[in-house]
Amino acid sequence: MKITKMETFLVPPRWLFLKIETDEGITGWGEPVVEGRAATVEAAVKELSEYLIGKNPLTIEDHWQVMYRAGFYRGGPILMSAISGIDQALWAIKGKFHNAPVYELLGAPVRDSI
Repeated sequence: MKITKMETFLVPPRWLFLKIETDEGITGWGEPVVEGRAATVEAAVKELSEYLIGKNPLTIEDHWQVMYRAGFYRGGPILMSAISGIDQALWAIKGKFHNAPVYELLGAPVRDSI
């Protein structure tokens, strides 16, 4: 499976949503936004998409490391928000691929009640 398309949606007044599509027809959604900086985060997502298009969406940790460590300057709210939205969408794709909720992929519930 490969990522074929990444599309952003700016929604007034200040939201940004991301849709990632695969060649198998599986899609995932994420919300990469810093309030008041949606257009800036959108630019970061588009820049990161140059790396992600054509890659396997299931190797999330590998992509995370490349996106975070590839630049000389790491961190900051813009980059971290862009990566977080991408991360959300990739986990959604992985959950759909394995026909399992994301919480199960992350380790399942620890307790039934608090």
